[in-house]
Amino acid sequence: MEIGVDRLLCEANAVCVGLAPDVFDLDDEEELVIQPGPVPDDEVERVTSAIKGCPKNALFITG
Repeated sequence: MEIGVDRLLCEANAVCVGLAPDVFDLDDEEELVIQPGPVPDDEVERVTSAIKGCPKNALFITG
C-alpha cells in the first residue's frame, strides 16, 4: 500500500498526522509530507483511518 495526496484539496489540518504520525508529517511550510515507499504493515490500520478521516478527502491509496 502506498499513499498519495491531492495537493489542491489538502489543507494540512494534520488529522492524518494525529492518526498516523510515523507516516504523515507537516514540513516547515505547513505542507503535508508522506513517508516514501510502501506503508509498513504495522501502520496500515492507522493509515486507513487517516485516509477515511481526512476532512477534505485529499488522501488516497496509489498502490
